[in-house]
Amino acid sequence: MQLFYSQDLSPNDTQYSFSKEESRHIAKVLRKQIGATVHLTNGKGDLFSGVLQSNDPKCCLAAITKVEQKKPLHYGLHLAIAPTKLNDRFEWFLEKATEIGITQITPILCQHSERKIIKPQRYQKIIVSAAKQSLKYHFPLLHPMCSFKEFIEKYKEAPCQKLIAHCQEQEKKSLKSLLKPKGKHIIMVGPEGDFSDNEINMATDMGYTGISLGTNRLRTETAAIVACHSVAYSNET
Repeated sequence: MQLFYSQDLSPNDTQYSFSKEESRHIAKVLRKQIGATVHLTNGKGDLFSGVLQSNDPKCCLAAITKVEQKKPLHYGLHLAIAPTKLNDRFEWFLEKATEIGITQITPILCQHSERKIIKPQRYQKIIVSAAKQSLKYHFPLLHPMCSFKEFIEKYKEAPCQKLIAHCQEQEKKSLKSLLKPKGKHIIMVGPEGDFSDNEINMATDMGYTGISLGTNRLRTETAAIVACHSVAYSNET
């Protein structure tokens, strides 16, 4: 199934006009004919089914015939992660985390961060593309980048399990042993130079539990994917 996306779609809409780029794709690449079925989502859980009324490469038009509300993930995962020095590695993380299943992502600026400027619009496009490809109807929410301190203060009252992955020689528990099916989790993953001792202590004081993701030392983006997959796997039914 080919899934199209528009954040402006509402369950009350009766028709949809595709953008010029999408229209060309429908008419020239997919070669869909008038009367063909098309599927769209607004990324908020709604799946729209429609019938193509016009296959003009400049402006295709579909009549909305059905709207279904899809269930969200039965768990919550908010990953706070320091963007990697190499941007393509962080973009890889965004793509794969979206495919696996995640609810929120916050880029965080840490004391050892090497990347301090990000491209949120490009990141959002990557998330949308990955969500469409993997047939997700609830798209992950990408938050603006903030400092480590701002993040833990913002979510200090959040009713969820709070975990911080780090490499320091401190008491840590395995992520696997802590995960609770259908639970809500915040997991923090640091930059290439790891979190500073001050940041780890600050998080611990705020109720975060230090976790290990295994015996191997992992890159930032790999650690984030391991965490993401571990939570998804623990929630498989």
